[in-house]
Amino acid sequence: MFETVREDLRSTLDEIRAAGLHKPERVIGTPQNAAVAVTSGGAAGEVLNFCANNYLGLADHPEVVAAAKDALDRWGYGMASVRFICGTQEVHKELEARLSAFLGQEDTILYSSCFDANGGVFETLLGAEDAVISDALNHASIIDGIRLSKARRFRYANRDMAELEARLKEATEGGARRKLIVTDGVFSMDGYVAPLAEICDLADRYDAMVMVDDSHAVGFVGPGGRGTPELHGVMDRVDIITGTLGKALGGASGGYVAARAEIVELLRQRSRPYLFSNSLAPVIAAASLKVLDLLESAGDLREQLAANTALFRTKMTEAGFEVLPGDHAIAPVMIGDAAEAAKMAELLLERGVYVIGFSYPVVPMGAARIRVQLSAAHSTADVERAVAAFIDARAALGTAGV
Repeated sequence: MFETVREDLRSTLDEIRAAGLHKPERVIGTPQNAAVAVTSGGAAGEVLNFCANNYLGLADHPEVVAAAKDALDRWGYGMASVRFICGTQEVHKELEARLSAFLGQEDTILYSSCFDANGGVFETLLGAEDAVISDALNHASIIDGIRLSKARRFRYANRDMAELEARLKEATEGGARRKLIVTDGVFSMDGYVAPLAEICDLADRYDAMVMVDDSHAVGFVGPGGRGTPELHGVMDRVDIITGTLGKALGGASGGYVAARAEIVELLRQRSRPYLFSNSLAPVIAAASLKVLDLLESAGDLREQLAANTALFRTKMTEAGFEVLPGDHAIAPVMIGDAAEAAKMAELLLERGVYVIGFSYPVVPMGAARIRVQLSAAHSTADVERAVAAFIDARAALGTAGV
């Protein structure tokens, strides 16, 4: 039987490659940092990394590494259990309490990833008599999570408040018992920030709850790094915050839901990804606590990240590149054609800059781009070198429109 399937799969893979949509994996032989050594999948040697979610440069911070080593001695390697059986240690409860305090929420529940966190919310909270209203550019994990629920599904164009209100009216007139607005805090492919103040105003008007996936914001967006609710002054008006420990907060893995106490308690009782997945490794929980300690005095890191971001965006725009507007550390350089984006990424790697071309189905067809991500670990010289490499790679590609 599989021989027939094998040919079908090979045909599909050939089509992916022919369309320039194949996504090879490069292998790194060093810890994650501003500079990494690529050992396969491209030009070998040390290159500048401009595509990691390591926004604050904490993935290889010596204090975080030391905390992880200490945690191995104290807490062991793994729990070999889910939380409600024998998979809850003191370090898990401490991290949940610290995240709650940091994010201004009543309680927090840990997951193996933010993908699992988003996958576990909607089915638990919403039934067939309820409605979920989702931004069109929300992360795939939100889309998949919504699919698992029986709630009525509404979608509004990215950050379009008039269309959001229309969908809220439609849900209300349709007799929805509960209404949940869900949005990314920062949209990962564009770097756009959701207008949370306006969203919360509409939620108040139509008696809806608000959920924000703030994975690309917590740690460095907002005056204290508490994310987009802090940036917009609505920390007390957002009902559910989902996020990850795998980006600015150390870059390992793990996710969470920080929310109203009753929501978190129901998730502990009914959320399937929580109930049926192993506990977060204690070493990650302990290292994440150290990250939260560091965030209390991370103002200089946030300032460095902001300066790097502004420098890159300004220099690239002056050089004639199309960079999507904004001031977030995600700075998408628009290419358009998928094959050209992939070739551009290869040329940049040859010039010592590690970036990735993003194409369909990660982004819309014809909207391929190189998503540059700045880090506090980058120096000014690193940023200027990256810009110079883009200019040189564009000349080598021979595409004036890029």
